[in-house]
Amino acid sequence: MTVNLPPPLKDQLKPIKGFQMGIAEAGIKKANRKDLLVMTLAAGSQVAGVFTLNRFCAAPVQVCREHLAHDGTKGEIRALVVNTGNANAGTGDQGMKDALATCAALAKELQLNPEQILPFSTGVILEPLPIAKLIDALPKAVANLGEDLWFDAAEAIMTTDTQPKASSLAVETPLGLVTMTGICKGAGMIHPNMATMLGFIAMDAGFAPGLLASLTREVADQSFNAITIDGDTSTNDSFIIIATGQSSVQIQSTDDPSYGLVRTALIELARKLAQMIVRDGEGATKFITIDVQGGKTEKECRLVAEAVAHSPLVKTAFFASDPNLGRILAAIGYAGITDLDVNQVQMWLGDVWVAKNGGRNPEYQEADGQRVMQAAEITVKIDLGRGSAKQTMWTCDLSHDYVSINADYRS
Repeated sequence: MTVNLPPPLKDQLKPIKGFQMGIAEAGIKKANRKDLLVMTLAAGSQVAGVFTLNRFCAAPVQVCREHLAHDGTKGEIRALVVNTGNANAGTGDQGMKDALATCAALAKELQLNPEQILPFSTGVILEPLPIAKLIDALPKAVANLGEDLWFDAAEAIMTTDTQPKASSLAVETPLGLVTMTGICKGAGMIHPNMATMLGFIAMDAGFAPGLLASLTREVADQSFNAITIDGDTSTNDSFIIIATGQSSVQIQSTDDPSYGLVRTALIELARKLAQMIVRDGEGATKFITIDVQGGKTEKECRLVAEAVAHSPLVKTAFFASDPNLGRILAAIGYAGITDLDVNQVQMWLGDVWVAKNGGRNPEYQEADGQRVMQAAEITVKIDLGRGSAKQTMWTCDLSHDYVSINADYRS
C-alpha cells in the first residue's frame, strides 16, 4: 500500500546520453527476481556521492568512498554495480574482499581498472554476500546494457519497496536543455544522515571540477536528508549524482546562470524521489509534512521537525486519526531548544489553528482536528516565534503493518 503514489511509467523516464544500465537475476536472496544492476558512464563523466554516517557502514560504502577520493588517479569512475538481497554490512574483512572482488569482476567485463567501479549493496545485514552468484550474473547484466532501462533498473534495486521509484525532469537553460532521470529505493530503516536508501540521478550536463561534489551534498540535505520513516539510520545509505557531460550545457561556476536552474531542478527531482520513499513507507497510510518556521537557525527548526517526525506517539496518533495533538507539543518541548519560550509557539494542523501562544487555541474544536487527521496527506505547521529560519521534513504514520513487515523481513 502506498500513499497517493502512482507507479512510474516506462515511457516517461528519459534516457540520458552517455549512461547505460543492464539488469540480471543473480538469485542473491530469492530466485527469479531482478537483483543485480550495472550502470556504465561515458568517458569524461563526473560522479559525486554522499553516504551513511553509521559507524557500521557497509563494505561497499567504504570502497565507494575510497574510489571517489582517488577518482582520476587510476582512471575516472566509469561504472556502478548494485545488488539487492544482501547488504554486505557487518561482514568484516570478508565483506571488504567481496566488495573489491565485485569491482574487479566488473572491471574485467568492461576492460576497466577496479578503482573505476563503485559498488552498492542493500538487504539483510550481518550475512555473508553470496559473491559467486553475483559475479556469475555480471556478464548477463553487461550484455543487456541500454539507455532506456530506467524502469527495470528501479525494480532491480527494490527490497521491501512495494513498487519501483523513478522520475525524470528536463530544464531549459541559457546554454541549452538539461535532462535528468533518477531512481531510488527505500521503505524502512529511513532516517537522515543519510536517509536510509539508495538513490541515483544521472544528467547530461557537465561541470567544472569540484562543483558537482558540493552540489550533491546540498541536494541531499534538501531531499533525502529531510525524510524519516522509523528513525533508524542504515549501514548502506548512498546517494549518487552522475553528470555525463554529453549535452551542450557545461557549467563552469556557481555564478553561471545555468547553475541555478540545474540546481533547482536537481533539488526538485531529488525531493520527488525522497517523498516517494515516504509515500511507500513500510505500512504507511498517511503522508505527513512537518513545516517548522520562526526559528533562530535552520538547525533548531530541524531539531523540532525531527522530534515531531520521529515520535512513535505522534506517528501512531496519525495512524489512528486521533487528534491527540498534545503529543506534538511534547515533542517540540523536548527537541533540544533549551531557551525556547513556549508562550511564543503556534501550531496548525492543516488549516486548523490548534495551539496559540503555547496553549490550546480557545477556538479549536476537536472535530476540526479529527477532520484533518482523517486525510491521507496532512501538514503540521509549527511557528516557534523566535526568528525567520525554517525547515521542512516529510514522514509517515506508524501502523500495525510496519511491525509485521519488519518482524517477517528475513523470512
